[in-house]
Amino acid sequence: MMKPKFIISGGGTGGHIFPALAIADELKLQLPQASILFVGACNRMEMQRVPKAGYPIKGLWISGFDRKNMLRNVFFPLKLIWSIAQSLAILIRFRPKVVIGTGGFASGPLVFVASLLGIPSILQEQNAFPGVTNKRLAARATAICLGSEAAQKFFPPHKVHITGNPVRSALQKPLSKAEGCERINISCEKFTLLVLGGSLGARKMNQLIYAHLEDMQRHHIQIIWQCGYLYASDYQHLSSENITVLPFIDDMAAAYAAADVVVSRAGALAISELCLVGKPTLFIPSPNVAENHQEKNAQALVDHNAAKMVVERNADTDFWITLQGLVEDEALRKTLAKNIQSFAHPNASKKIVSKITQLIAND
Repeated sequence: MMKPKFIISGGGTGGHIFPALAIADELKLQLPQASILFVGACNRMEMQRVPKAGYPIKGLWISGFDRKNMLRNVFFPLKLIWSIAQSLAILIRFRPKVVIGTGGFASGPLVFVASLLGIPSILQEQNAFPGVTNKRLAARATAICLGSEAAQKFFPPHKVHITGNPVRSALQKPLSKAEGCERINISCEKFTLLVLGGSLGARKMNQLIYAHLEDMQRHHIQIIWQCGYLYASDYQHLSSENITVLPFIDDMAAAYAAADVVVSRAGALAISELCLVGKPTLFIPSPNVAENHQEKNAQALVDHNAAKMVVERNADTDFWITLQGLVEDEALRKTLAKNIQSFAHPNASKKIVSKITQLIAND
């Protein structure tokens, strides 16, 4: 086979970027001669994260449609037209065999133009309630790989494949707590709490952690706190011997390994990773998402005694009581860890790449 070329497009948040990187890593593993190009949105986090992972990326001048502030959409039509022209130029120049879209602003124009040029495309949808981009592209996609069975009703049945969500390849190799703590440079003798509010950060989660720092210190809890890029200046100064505050955690394999309990948002990527690593988790779903899908994601695990959940509207009263219960009950932690791991999809990347290679074989 000639050197196959692929374009992977998606981004805006880690929930779109890291599944894209996991697919790229698996492609390189199965097809070592493959040439992979990423396409993202200019000035979004993929423009830094993707090159750091070792892949080239091109940026489109595109952004989402702001439904809350219509004045911000003045340049949206121009951006859309320009990004379609950019996508056409990239596709003609690179000539990929398959285009893979993982959601986010940039995947829209790229997958749309690929369909006009007759280039096969695969969508990867992480959430139970799909994003706007993937729903609009569904009619033009060749195949759609879903992280959740609940998303099937939004897509043409004959295109759908349930694969689970791909997670970062580093998480497939389990580390001991001692190895994780050593890599992060924290004590492995202490009970460790990992706080994950997403790549940009979660204001309410940060406020809850800050409000209960003294309670945690009384329980001798060591904290790894990802506060998010938006809140780094508010909380990073709190770092100390027992508190490590970071805007973003690069070595997630080490962070998960070090953690005894995790407090997390309930996005699709976070859930997929926590299922894989099997950590007792307290979810605080974001209420600022379409169809309240994060709460539904978490509830599915809570119903199977695979996680705990506190909703934001009750968090001021329920958060510390629930977290303290997890910290003090080792048997509960073991039960949650065992049950959440039963929801893992460790072969999601392999299944998606299998669909991609089928498209090449049929070409």
